Amino acid sequence: MKAKAFLFDLDGTLVDTEMTWSKAMLDMVVAHGGRATLQEILPHVIGRNWIDIHHWLHEAYPMLGKATAMQDAIELRRFYNRRAADPRSMRIQDSVDFFLKVSSIAPCAIVSGSPHDDIVDAANLCGISEIVSLILGAGEYEAGKPSPSGYLKAAELLRVEPRDCVVVEDSTVGVASGVAAGMNVLALNRGNAIEQRYDGARWVVKSLADVDIEKEFAS
Repeated sequence: MKAKAFLFDLDGTLVDTEMTWSKAMLDMVVAHGGRATLQEILPHVIGRNWIDIHHWLHEAYPMLGKATAMQDAIELRRFYNRRAADPRSMRIQDSVDFFLKVSSIAPCAIVSGSPHDDIVDAANLCGISEIVSLILGAGEYEAGKPSPSGYLKAAELLRVEPRDCVVVEDSTVGVASGVAAGMNVLALNRGNAIEQRYDGARWVVKSLADVDIEKEFAS
């Protein structure tokens, strides 16, 4: 196919951060006097929008009290920073290299459930901030994945037909979002902490380095 836009997920696709965020949420719950396990938290984090995660956290752990998504994001960032290793080690280098290569073929966007500022920080970390054509984060589209709204909005803003877009995803809900948007989905199966499904994906690879970019997307 001739790809006219590449729409990337962030967490788990370009940066390996979902486990660290999940552990940070566990720490936050415990700090507020609650009890939780990673097994409880991970299914509600992988591939999910921060707004949806925030709502779930307060339903599941009422001891967190009342707080806005922004307030929680600020508090959670403190726990995340304590857990985070060298940020550079969180880059998924094969994915970053893929992003750099396909950016010469078509515009590249990041459509993520993370807050906008976190996506900007991650783009800077990956060295792709100057070539990202569009960033959409939590609260900047109608509904989180598996809804197609984020990817459809990205296509609209980039003035590209959904059928001409390639979505790059690593999670069940992310793949479902791209498929529901009528886009071509490239699923990245790196081996997740929780098994994921890639129903409807056009390609499934263990590394984006395995993709023949010229063959698949440049003609």
